[in-house]
Amino acid sequence: MMTVAESPDLITTRFDGPAPEVSVSTDMIKRGLFVAPLLVAVCAVIWGGDGVWSSMYGIAIVLGNFALSAALIATAARISVALMMGATLFGYLIRLGLIFLAVWMVKDASWISLPALGSTIIVTHLGLLFWEMKFVALSLAHPGLKPTRAANGS
Repeated sequence: MMTVAESPDLITTRFDGPAPEVSVSTDMIKRGLFVAPLLVAVCAVIWGGDGVWSSMYGIAIVLGNFALSAALIATAARISVALMMGATLFGYLIRLGLIFLAVWMVKDASWISLPALGSTIIVTHLGLLFWEMKFVALSLAHPGLKPTRAANGS
């Protein structure tokens, strides 16, 4: 049983190793760039030219959101566990606010199609998250992405 004197201090404990959230986020961004032409093409067929611009803007919002999330968590983890927990919770709220602001700023622009933008943001977020579940290792031995076969020597 851990006593008060033996318990880790969340204020001073920090993570110095590699940041798995950065590798996962980078992998999702690569996958997002890979499927972006397909999403843009679908929006072009449905909503025309405005759908193209809206879809590209929505993809940029989503990929930026993933990158910002990883950067906040990785940076905070190197300072303290408590700050990482705060950055995770409040970072989520701040990023939601930034997405709202990014949409609100262009809602009346002539080149925007709100259905295309909204669909792109929702489909891209959920699609990339579900797609990435296949590649994430759910093990403390390999946090982040699953090791590749070449790395295992197989």
